[in-house]
Amino acid sequence: MATPLTDQEKRKQISIRGIVGVENVAELKQGFNRHLHFTLVKDRNVATPRDYYFALAHTVRDHLVGRWIRTQQFYYEADPKRVYYLSLEFYMGRALQNTMINLGLQNACDEAIYQLGLDMEDLEEMEEDAGLGNGGLGRLAACFLDSMATLGLAAYGYGIRYEYGIFNQKIKDGWQFEEADDWLRYGNPWEKARPEFMLPVHFYGRVEEEDGKEPKWVNTQVVLAMPYDTPIPGYMNNTVNTMRLWSARAPNDFNLRDFNVGDYIQAVLDRNLAENISRVLYPNDNFFEGKELRLKQEYFVVAATLQDVIRRFKTSKKNCSGPLSFDSFPDKVAIQLNDTHPAMAIPELMRIFVDIEKLDWDTAWNITKQTFAYTNHTVLPEALERWPVELMERLLPRHLQIIYRINQIHLDHIASLFPDDMDRIRRMSLIEEEGGKRVNMAHLCIVGSHKVNGVAEIHSDIIKRDVFRDFSELEPEKFQNKTNGITPRRWLLLCNPGLADLIAEAIGEDYVKDLNHLQKLNDLVDYDTFIRDVAKVKQDNKLKFAQYLEKVYNVDINPASMFDVHVKRIHEYKRQLLNCLHVITMYNRIKRGPIKPFVPRTVIIGGKAAPGYHMAKMIIKLITSVADVVNNDPVIGRKLKVIYLENYRVSLAEKVIPATDLSEQISTAGTEASGTGNMKFMLNGALTIGTMDGANVEMAEEAGEENLFIFGMRVEDVAEMDKEGYDALQYYESLPELKQAVDQIKSGYFSPKQPEMFSDIINMLFHHDRFKVFADYESYVKCQERVSALYKDQREWTRVVIKNIAASGKFSSDRSIKEYATEIWGVEPTDLKIPPPSEPREALEETARTLRKN
Repeated sequence: MATPLTDQEKRKQISIRGIVGVENVAELKQGFNRHLHFTLVKDRNVATPRDYYFALAHTVRDHLVGRWIRTQQFYYEADPKRVYYLSLEFYMGRALQNTMINLGLQNACDEAIYQLGLDMEDLEEMEEDAGLGNGGLGRLAACFLDSMATLGLAAYGYGIRYEYGIFNQKIKDGWQFEEADDWLRYGNPWEKARPEFMLPVHFYGRVEEEDGKEPKWVNTQVVLAMPYDTPIPGYMNNTVNTMRLWSARAPNDFNLRDFNVGDYIQAVLDRNLAENISRVLYPNDNFFEGKELRLKQEYFVVAATLQDVIRRFKTSKKNCSGPLSFDSFPDKVAIQLNDTHPAMAIPELMRIFVDIEKLDWDTAWNITKQTFAYTNHTVLPEALERWPVELMERLLPRHLQIIYRINQIHLDHIASLFPDDMDRIRRMSLIEEEGGKRVNMAHLCIVGSHKVNGVAEIHSDIIKRDVFRDFSELEPEKFQNKTNGITPRRWLLLCNPGLADLIAEAIGEDYVKDLNHLQKLNDLVDYDTFIRDVAKVKQDNKLKFAQYLEKVYNVDINPASMFDVHVKRIHEYKRQLLNCLHVITMYNRIKRGPIKPFVPRTVIIGGKAAPGYHMAKMIIKLITSVADVVNNDPVIGRKLKVIYLENYRVSLAEKVIPATDLSEQISTAGTEASGTGNMKFMLNGALTIGTMDGANVEMAEEAGEENLFIFGMRVEDVAEMDKEGYDALQYYESLPELKQAVDQIKSGYFSPKQPEMFSDIINMLFHHDRFKVFADYESYVKCQERVSALYKDQREWTRVVIKNIAASGKFSSDRSIKEYATEIWGVEPTDLKIPPPSEPREALEETARTLRKN
């Protein structure tokens, strides 16, 4: 049985956040003052807190640059297979603290900043979130970049450098308003512009076809793609990979034909049309918006990226020294498509191979299929991308031709296997005919990739059984599961240092790079001292977060109450409405029996609604209206409080997750692909109330279903109900507490000035609720009673918390990436440490030889 480490063993350990050497601190202070003086051109008399943040960021970045250059030299020498992760979203959050942790500099920086008379937390708060994503998909991409660097993979993230990221959410009078997120206003100390690698991207034009000659795409409009590189440090291994984001620039001669007729001003103004491509992130999560600008963005990122990939392939050490052959391309290049957004990479690579590199079609198609793999992130039909043929023909005429040819060969193959099954041929076509011709991007990804994966076991099963059934029957070996993960560096070390240190004291530090070591905590589940320590860390986090809430929201928070948290995008399928009905039910119970015992709760709900999603915005208004009534009712007092967290984002998640007691993961079974918020809460010592959906299923497998609060219909129950028909009225009439809550919403109890305000919500719940809120209400409320009962016994609650933390090892993004690497990309993770910049070049070459041998 594991016992906590002795004091002597603890002293032997280096803190997770790095050594504080006197020379380190002196060097950091010197760097800080130098950057304040020479980079920012300020002295301490006039510098602002933002200047101090920038001086520190540049100082930390200095420690990255040598390793960054070293890493690229190492990859050139070793010539490993390179992995390219293509995503329209990278939800990176802040970089400063994460970089300090991964370089082992945090303690030294803390000490240096303290000696300079400044406050580290104040400086960290000055950093803007890099909010280049909507939610889970973009944050997953960010976690994956961290893991790829930590596992020593030669990996690159490619996306768009949106000038405006996900909007800032303002709640005014309970309504969501959007403000532009001008995150680059003060500059970005972490990126390096690379104008020397600017590349042309073509749009519009027409295809010229002459007899016996390959088609030519001519008369195109050119936009330039300017790369900005951001370093991605691995954890304590000297590897610094690159995320390259493209920004759109108009070429100098853009529309200057207008200049010939004298309208020079208009010609220069028109340059904006080209540059709009990278102006703003589309703020839609799980919803397809078929706008021309969005298709331009999708093609822009893949066209620039593939030119870069091919340039790097051609200039690799092997290809520089011998004849160029594309036969080895799949052995040196793996491209992962993060959902269908970068799907145009498939016809674009075919265009490059056939039109430019002059490969024959079959060779080009074989190489293309071996190069690409596709991750599906959703089963919601409204989220699947289907581009109108007419739009694609105008914007990308050559690509449409290529897609038609791919489809023809594909359908000929299907017809040869199922000659009489016209319905199957129609279902499997890349081109949908009903309701206007459209290109089905998911089908294009499946046909053009050698592997397709879902992001949790239950989701991958649904894909194979339902969504892409025809394709999985045809090529079952193509379909895989890769359960999502989160990086323990950001989602434990960075956001919850108290818990991270406590775990390190108990079991050592190896868990940071191998989260499975957390299983050792099972040996401490009955150890009273450890139970008390875990409970104390949680209470400290809650006190700190309560102070933050009181400061920002001016609400009196009871830190002894259960923090019941539901933070994610606002969407009907995530069922914030079910949570809201439970809040009203608790409110009514307290009102009925104000002196009855009640486990106090602070219910915290947060998330952004897509700007055009009326129902999601109504849900926010309902939650805030309920909060107004609950929080101002003297009978309720401190027993129940409801907070709507404004502008939920990565840096706010880092505050709320460590303070959470109960994590709400209550989507209708079969709708949430995986979830990663659920994993963050589990790792940080929150218990989960949830349906058997997404990764909740695997969390229950790992921790034991008895250690989660599972309720509601399973996938098969939902399917059965879909067959029989869902009758909301039946639940309403048979459940008095549900009826009371719904009647209160309907009658204007929470909106006395506008009694009809929530009629759209009521109408949806009764007549077209695809996500069956009423069907799970009774089970959910009863499950919440079990939650309150366990919370009364704090020792037993904390024991279950420890069991959950001990079981969260599977949900590391390191595990996810190891599986992608070995089972999809054909590369091996390595724990080889790249020699630091201080060591001679020979050491680098020696390590490269070792990697090649392995």
